Amino acid sequence: QVQLVESGGALVQPGGSLRLSCAASGSIFSLNVMGWFRQAPGKEREFVGAISRSGGSTSYSDSVKGRFTISRDNTKNTLDLQMNSLTPEDAAVYFCAASKDIAYFRASYYAKSYNYDYWGQGTQVTVSS
Repeated sequence: QVQLVESGGALVQPGGSLRLSCAASGSIFSLNVMGWFRQAPGKEREFVGAISRSGGSTSYSDSVKGRFTISRDNTKNTLDLQMNSLTPEDAAVYFCAASKDIAYFRASYYAKSYNYDYWGQGTQVTVSS
């Protein structure tokens, strides 16, 4: 089993920055791709970004590309999401996710929430002045 715990959610002003972290524990050797998703009230969970096991490949949704950066530290078993130039449309609960799938990194495949095996409980990001 794998446990994922997110942190870093907060209230931030439009145009501000925030860094989210996700700590993984348990059978972490089984983890391959990790990703971030978000869900705003009344909306479906949507893909934010994903990163390969080595960290050498990343993918992002069009809505965050150029503003958000995903990274991971396999020595510390952490996944981060650096968010810049935040807008009210970025407000949501952000979820960390991890996949056991040994498939090679494909952006379209790992943009689908059902291709992830483990999920954190989420951390709230509010963007408001």
